Amino acid sequence: MIEAASLTKRYGKTLAVEDLSFSVTPGTVTGFLGPNGAGKSTTMRMILGLDNPTSGDVRIGGKRYGELRHPLRTVGALLDAKWVHPNRSARAHLTWMARSNQIPARRVDEVLEAVGLSGVANRRAGGFSLGMSQRLGLAAALLGDPEVLLFDEPVNGLDPEGILWIRRFMHRLADEGRTVFVSSHLLSEMALTATELVVIGRGKLIAQSSTDEFVARASGETVRVRSAAPDVLAKALRAEGAELTESEDALLVSGMDSTRIGEVALANSVALSELSPERGSLEQAFMHITGDSVEYHAGSGPVMAESASDIPDPLTTAAK
Repeated sequence: MIEAASLTKRYGKTLAVEDLSFSVTPGTVTGFLGPNGAGKSTTMRMILGLDNPTSGDVRIGGKRYGELRHPLRTVGALLDAKWVHPNRSARAHLTWMARSNQIPARRVDEVLEAVGLSGVANRRAGGFSLGMSQRLGLAAALLGDPEVLLFDEPVNGLDPEGILWIRRFMHRLADEGRTVFVSSHLLSEMALTATELVVIGRGKLIAQSSTDEFVARASGETVRVRSAAPDVLAKALRAEGAELTESEDALLVSGMDSTRIGEVALANSVALSELSPERGSLEQAFMHITGDSVEYHAGSGPVMAESASDIPDPLTTAAK
C-alpha cells in the first residue's frame, strides 16, 4: 500500500506538489493522471525516495523508501525504459541488479521469460527498440517479486499486441494482490486498465475515486430514448424537469435516469423501443475536470512546470 500525506515539494520558487494526500491500495490497478506539469513525476520520485518532500510524508507498507533494507524486494519501478548501460546485455543488466539486492540468480531468467525477452537475453540493450526496452524495464521492476509496483508510461513504444499484453499483465499483478500504480497519458488505455484513479492538477489532488465514478461525476449521464410518439414523450419529460436534445430518430435525455423515464412513458401511454444509458469517455471527463490545470495553453506561456533537475532512475538508487 502507498500512503501519501500532505506532500509538498518546492524547487526554488516553483511549487511542484502542494499538500497532496492519497492512498493506493493492493489488489487494484490505480491510474495516476494529470496534465503535463501537474506534478506526477515529482510525486513518483518522492515515493521512491529520489526527492525529499519539502513537507509531508509518503510511505510504502508503512515505511519510507529509505527505510527499506532491500528495496527491490518491496518496490519495483519503471520510470525510464532507456535507463540501462547500452553495452550490457539484458541478462547482465538484471544479474547486476539481482546481486545488489541479494535476489536469487534464478529470478533473472524467470522475469526475462515473463516479459518475453528470453530469446534476446544476451543481446546488448543499446540495440533494443523502445518496446523491447519497456519490457526490460518491466523485468527489472519485477526482479525482486515486489508487492508494490510503479510504472510511468509503461506502454510507450509498444504495438497494439504489446499494449494488450501489458494491460492483461497489470491486471494479473493486481489479481495477485499487489499494489499497482500507473501513470499514463493514454486515457483510452487507462479506461481499460485502471479500476481506480488518482487525478492531480497543478500539484493538487483533483479527485480520487473509481474510474466509473470519475467518468459519471465529470461527464454526467444521458439516456438515449426512442419511441413511436417522441413529441408526446418529450413534452412529458420536460414537464418533469428533464433536459432533452434531439438526435436523428432519438431523444437524448439528461437529468433523469432510465427508471424514471420509463415511468413517465408508462404514465403517458408511450411505448418505448429503446432506453439506453450513455456515458462520456474517460478522456472527456479528464478534459472537463482538468481543463484549468494544464501546463500550456494556446497563446500563453507555461502555467507551471516540474523541476528540470537531472534525477536518476529509482533502480539506480535501489541498486546502490
